[in-house]
Amino acid sequence: MSFTGPSTGAGGRTVTRAFNFGRTYVVRPKGKHQATIVWLHGLGDNGSSWSTMLETLPLPNIKWICPSSPQLPITLFGGFPSSAWFDVNDLSENAKDDIEGLDAAAAYVASLLATEPPDIKLGVGGFSMGAAASLYSATCFAQSKYENGNPYAVNLSAVVGLSGWLPCATTLSNRIERLEEAANRAASLPILLCHGRGDDVVSFKFGEKSSQKLMSSGFQDVTFKAYSGLGHYTIPEEMDEVCAWLTSKLGLEGKL
Repeated sequence: MSFTGPSTGAGGRTVTRAFNFGRTYVVRPKGKHQATIVWLHGLGDNGSSWSTMLETLPLPNIKWICPSSPQLPITLFGGFPSSAWFDVNDLSENAKDDIEGLDAAAAYVASLLATEPPDIKLGVGGFSMGAAASLYSATCFAQSKYENGNPYAVNLSAVVGLSGWLPCATTLSNRIERLEEAANRAASLPILLCHGRGDDVVSFKFGEKSSQKLMSSGFQDVTFKAYSGLGHYTIPEEMDEVCAWLTSKLGLEGKL
C-alpha cells in the first residue's frame, strides 16, 4: 500500500512524496482473540525481526501486525535511503519534525487496524523510531485528527513505546488543552514507555522528557520504566513488563 502527499520542492514548487510501505508480517493469536496491536520497527529494520520475537511472548490473546516501513531518504544519513517511518535530521529535542511522514505512518497504522472486528481492542507500539510513530498516533487519537486535518477514526486502547521519543512535543499541550474532547481522550489512553539509561542512540533524558511532556499535556495514564545499563535494544525484563502491562490494561484472559 502506498500513500502520497504534497511537499514543497526547490523554488517553492509543490512535489509529491510517495510512501510505499513494505511487507507486513502477522502473528496470529494462539488463543481467544481479544486485542490487535500494530508494532512498528526502528530505523533500518523491517517487520520480520519483530514478528519473530513477538511470537514468543506469552500473550495468546493478541494478534500482532508488524508492517515494514517505506525506504526514505534520511537527512541524518546525508540523504541516503533507509527503511524509515519518517525523515529525521537529528535524534534530539531540537530535531525538525517530518509532519507529512508522521501523518502517513499514523494513517497507515490506522488503516491496518480499521478492518479488525468491532469487539477487539486496538493498540499500537514500537521500538525507537517505531515508538515515536506510535506516540504520534496517540496524539492523533487524542485530537481525532492528523496534523493535515484529516479525521483519525481508530479507537486506541493502549500505546507502547520502547527506547523512543515524542514527536511534535513543543506544541502538544496547546493542541490537547484547547479541546475538552481531546483532553478526555488523552486522559483515558494508557501509555507505557520504557527506556534504558545507557541508550547511546536515543538518549535516556530525551525519552524521559517525552514521558513528562505527555503527562503535562493531559495524558494521565502514562507509565515510564527506566532500566539501568540498558542500551538501545530490548531485554527480557523489559518485555516481561510489556506483557504484564498489556495483560492488565487490555484485560486479557491469558488463556490458550
